Amino acid sequence: MASPFRKRTRQRDAWLTMSSTFWVVVLLSGLLILYCGQLVAGTCEIVTLDRDSSQPRRTIARQTARCACRKGQIAGTTRASPACVDAHIVRSRQWCEMMPCLDDEGCDLLVNRTGWTCAQPGGRVKTTTVSATKQQLRT
Repeated sequence: MASPFRKRTRQRDAWLTMSSTFWVVVLLSGLLILYCGQLVAGTCEIVTLDRDSSQPRRTIARQTARCACRKGQIAGTTRASPACVDAHIVRSRQWCEMMPCLDDEGCDLLVNRTGWTCAQPGGRVKTTTVSATKQQLRT
């Protein structure tokens, strides 16, 4: 017959084993969540995209992107997709330097430098305006 002391020792050992296994699973789950939520340095992803086609012959699209840019870079647009670009382009508002248009489109700055236009060979024009806070421009 097993003594009460041995019985308690087995119960305690089982509890310690279960407890450490539980914490290992919790730790690994947390690390997986952190890893999956991180962007690779120098990349961007679109978080929200809204389209408004209520006006004839005009579509207004607004998108929000999340970027993990390297030092000296800031979120911008390259070839009609969100990308990390040199911060001096955004500060100087020389938007066409980041090559925001597709290869067959021409880029022109808006007169007040609040954005740019991409003109397609067929005559269609896409206008992009930038709304950035001072905090974003200082980064």
